Amino acid sequence: MEIGPVEMVVLTFPGERADPAVAAAIQDVVARGYVTVLDLVFVSRLQDGQIRVTDVDQNLDVTGLATLTVTAQALVSEDDLEIVRDSLEPGHSAAVIVYEESWARQVATTVRAAGGEVALHLQIPQETAAAAIAAAK
Repeated sequence: MEIGPVEMVVLTFPGERADPAVAAAIQDVVARGYVTVLDLVFVSRLQDGQIRVTDVDQNLDVTGLATLTVTAQALVSEDDLEIVRDSLEPGHSAAVIVYEESWARQVATTVRAAGGEVALHLQIPQETAAAAIAAAK
């Protein structure tokens, strides 16, 4: 199976649900073929400190992310969730999303077919990239 680069992102929110605009923005990049969501786990720390975990194969209506198209794979580990749970303040939630950069799949496949490999894949922090772009203007 050919696959492009796979990444994980953790999006945090005040409250126990994601804003519907977030689900719409993610679904837009999925529909455009830029990414494929491979796994999603939603973690909420309720006001009383209790933790609620909603996996992608459960009812995502309570998370605000039910409109997302997800190719369910078990890629979010218990260690990942532990870090997220430990970092959440009461009354906040997080969406842990594993996604493939679908747009890069064909490039990676072609490179491998030519005898090469994707030797390094780095993500530059948004703040660093924004500062460099601003400085170049």
